[in-house]
Amino acid sequence: MSVPAFGLGTFRLQGQTVVDSVRTGLELGYRAIDTAQIYGNEAQVGQALADSGVARGEVYLTTKIWIDNLARERLIPSLRESLAKLRSDYVDLTLIHWPSPNDAVAVDEFMAALLQAKREGLTRAIGVSNFNIDLMQRAIAAVGSDEIATNQVELHPYLQNRKLAQFAREAGIGLTSYMTLAYGKVLNDPALVDIAGKHRATPAQVALAWAMQSGYAVIPSSTKRENLAGNLLAMSLRLDDEDLRRIAALDRGERLTDPAGLAPAWD
Repeated sequence: MSVPAFGLGTFRLQGQTVVDSVRTGLELGYRAIDTAQIYGNEAQVGQALADSGVARGEVYLTTKIWIDNLARERLIPSLRESLAKLRSDYVDLTLIHWPSPNDAVAVDEFMAALLQAKREGLTRAIGVSNFNIDLMQRAIAAVGSDEIATNQVELHPYLQNRKLAQFAREAGIGLTSYMTLAYGKVLNDPALVDIAGKHRATPAQVALAWAMQSGYAVIPSSTKRENLAGNLLAMSLRLDDEDLRRIAALDRGERLTDPAGLAPAWD
């Protein structure tokens, strides 16, 4: 994947909390950070990066364009505003956060603007988030599959998104799993607890390792140093075929993020 397999998410983290989380993550060895315009924390992420002493070129930084900024005349100016907050001349990846509700802004319009941002050097890669197959097809028609680094979607043991995953795989587009721990539900799942015990790991590490072994990037977040450190260990955990079969059986189509008026018709 062109997108790092493991990164640090910042969804719902605000103020000093996000500064501390990002700073601690960088101290522990995280080198990919995910934020978004709508999170309202780009300035704090930028502060943490600036204060960390880690060179900008060593960190893979992702932000996302909010729906209010999808129009051709708004997208690039809004990205420049994000860059100012992030204290950087560029981001490594810029995503369309959600598709335009009711197609108010056409997919080809905002994808063309996003590609222009890449050509101007404001972002090194582009992609999408919360796109279904139809929207992915339209994005591919607009800019080509080679230009789409990832589709960031809700994906966890209870929502394995197999139809979308197969389409993305055939199109050569990576998936990034958000909410991989299903708002913490996986931590008490009997199957995951059992698998974790077998490997002397934690259920969180098992869920993250499952996603990465499935070919997805992950961006878990935490405000606790021990959890940030523990999550990193998922990168060295290898699940066996029986573990993967047990996790595959947990899929029940349980979607936790489905905002009315914003979410597309899911596959």
